[in-house]
Amino acid sequence: MTIAIYPGSFDPIHNGHIEIVRRASLLFDEVYWAAYDRPLKNVLFTEQERLDFMRQAARDLPKVQVRSYHGLTVLFARQVGATAIVRGLRATHDFEIEYQMALTNHQQAPEIDTVCLMTGAQYAFLSSSILKEVALANGNISEMVPPYVATKLQTRIAQLGEDRGEKVKLVSLQE
Repeated sequence: MTIAIYPGSFDPIHNGHIEIVRRASLLFDEVYWAAYDRPLKNVLFTEQERLDFMRQAARDLPKVQVRSYHGLTVLFARQVGATAIVRGLRATHDFEIEYQMALTNHQQAPEIDTVCLMTGAQYAFLSSSILKEVALANGNISEMVPPYVATKLQTRIAQLGEDRGEKVKLVSLQE
């Protein structure tokens, strides 16, 4: 049985993430869609909220299990018996970052390979940071995320009020 993990912060998930996990579930016998519990960045959603989004997105994917983890990704991979780490690639910038992470992971755990899936063209621009910035500016995010994520994201931004600039990383769409 081949087991893979698809790790990330997923704050929040978007349709590009869902596409990658769906495709990974076609390639592997079991996929652990894993949210890192303490990413080194400001997150809008709690660990439990991020896991809830992921569970809802994976409800029709029987090979996908949703989990959180802490510590090194390769240690989590070993814990669940994974032989592969799935990563999504959008552009050349992603490749450079993912390549560096893959080499580091291989140095730490040579028995675990990194498998990169190219995202579909319709999601090649999409990141959680861009998604949050578009939502913050009252843009249309309906084609970027499932409806349950859009609703929760809009509610969270409204709750942040004037402090939202502290919690939402801007990527320069307003310049």
